[in-house]
Formats: sequence, C-alpha cells, structure tokens
Amino acid sequence: MSGSIEFGLYEILDDRFRPCVNGDTRLERLHGDCRWAEGPLYLPAWRQLLWSDIPNDRILRWDEATGTIAVFRSPAGHSNGNTLDHRGRLITCEQGNRRVTRTEHDGTITVLADRYQGKRLNSPNDAVVRSDGTIWFSDPDFGITSDYEGHRADGEIGACHIYRIDPVDGGVHLAADGFAGPNGLVLSPDEQRLFVSDSRAGHIRVFDVREDSTLAGGQVFADAAGVPATRTRAGATASTARFDNIRFDDDGRLWAAAMGDGVHCYASDGTLVGRLLVPEHVSNIAFGGPKNNRLFITATTSLYSLVLSVTGAPRVHRHR
Repeated sequence: MSGSIEFGLYEILDDRFRPCVNGDTRLERLHGDCRWAEGPLYLPAWRQLLWSDIPNDRILRWDEATGTIAVFRSPAGHSNGNTLDHRGRLITCEQGNRRVTRTEHDGTITVLADRYQGKRLNSPNDAVVRSDGTIWFSDPDFGITSDYEGHRADGEIGACHIYRIDPVDGGVHLAADGFAGPNGLVLSPDEQRLFVSDSRAGHIRVFDVREDSTLAGGQVFADAAGVPATRTRAGATASTARFDNIRFDDDGRLWAAAMGDGVHCYASDGTLVGRLLVPEHVSNIAFGGPKNNRLFITATTSLYSLVLSVTGAPRVHRHR
C-alpha cells in the first residue's frame, strides 16, 4: 500500500504492520520523573522491570503486580543498557564507570570489561548475550563527551567500536568497527545475525555471526534517511530519527527506538512497515509481561507501556 494510515497510537505504512495494531489503543504512563530514561529490562521471575535514569545516576525498578516504583541501585555508574545472561545474572553497561559489569546472584558485582588492549573503554552503551555466554557490547563516546551522562574525559581508544567478551577466558576482542555512534544491539532469534544501530549514522547494520562468534558483513539493514515524517510533526517532510536500541518480535519484525520519531517497525526485508506515535523522544524499548507481549518504552522523562497483539521474540536464545 502507498501512503500511511493512522489509528491514534499506530501508523500503518505497509499492510504487513496490520497484525500489530489490534492491541492497546493508548500508551500507559508508568512513571514520569526521570531526566533521561534508558535501558529497560523485564525480569520474568520477579515480574519487574529495571531501567536506567542516566543523568540521575540510578537504576529504577517497577513492580508489575503492585505498580510501585523503587530505586534498585544508586549510584549506578551512570548505567545505560541492561540485559540478562543465560544464568539470569544482570549485565549492565556503566557509562560513567566506563565498564561492563555482571551482578552475581549474591548481589556482588564482577567487572567483565573496562579496557581494550590496555586502554580504557569510552562508555559502554548496550549489550547482548548469546546462549553460549558470548557477550557483545557497543562502546560509543556518549558518556565522555560531557558530564550529563557520565564524566567528561578524553577517549583513549580514539574510535567507537563493537567488542566481544569471550565466555571462556574473559578476553575483550574487537568485533566490528566503522561506526560513528554504535548503540543498540540485538541477536536474531536463531543467533545467526547481529543487528547494530548507529545513532549518529542514522542506520541499522546487520552482521553474520560465525561459529567462532566473530562477525562478517555489516551491510545496512535500515536507514532513517528519506523516511517520511509522522503526521504528528506538523510541517515536517522527513524523519529526523536517530536509532537507539532494537528488539525482535516472534514473527521476525524488528522494532527500533527511533529518537524523534517514535518506535519504528521493520519487516524482515528492511522495509519500514509502521510506527508507534509516542509523545516524547524514545530512547529504548523492551518486550515483557507474563506473555512477553507488553512493550515497555523509555522516552525522555517517562516509562510507558502497551500490550500488543504481537509477542516479543523468545527471551532465551537457542544456541545452534
């Protein structure tokens, strides 16, 4: 189909988005007292959501059963992205401390990566864990360019890369380069491809994952350039989206937090098929809830959610 059709919260750009629009018709605002909300992570065993409030240097916790909000960790190293490893331990990218950490089951914190070839990392942003324990993480300079989301400092590496942490010896290896501002990461459900958003370049790249966890390829999967603006942006003719984190649903669609343009939804061929219209600048998204069909959205000061008519990809990857 050509053009677009709006249904309040949803904007249909392609018929392939129609199965996605039969859920909630409004966003539910769960919290609105952040400076810049990021890194949502749903914890199924506890029915809770963790997310980062980076400038306020804290990780917050929302309880699904009671709706209560509490501080999970403060100070938190100006934490950004959060994920779980295959043993249910919390993996956190600490921008301010310039490291990737793991919270053990007893609450102690283990540093997984803080240097590459003896040089301090810039400010780790997001991470993804393969079922064999391999961790990839992005390392832009967002946390060292000012004191707002970390601590202003000179970079030691001189570039922004994707790194891999070996699950056997813990070594930190360069996985991919050529980025302006690498940000969100997600593995395809079969773990054969790694998708990486580049906020500054305005596109999402896709890499093939080899058996030894090294990466190949890196072609552009989706590009924000030329995407029509939402009708809610009066007078605008093109999107000014900057991609942040990305997630798959269980039908193979890729959902992307698109700062300045809501939440994008892409078909498996890279076509933008629809959008969620969000009143604040979207930073991150995460699927959760008992059925994994509740989409949590962090956007500027707020945490939002909506129950969708589609379901997030399985929470646990199956190693091929």
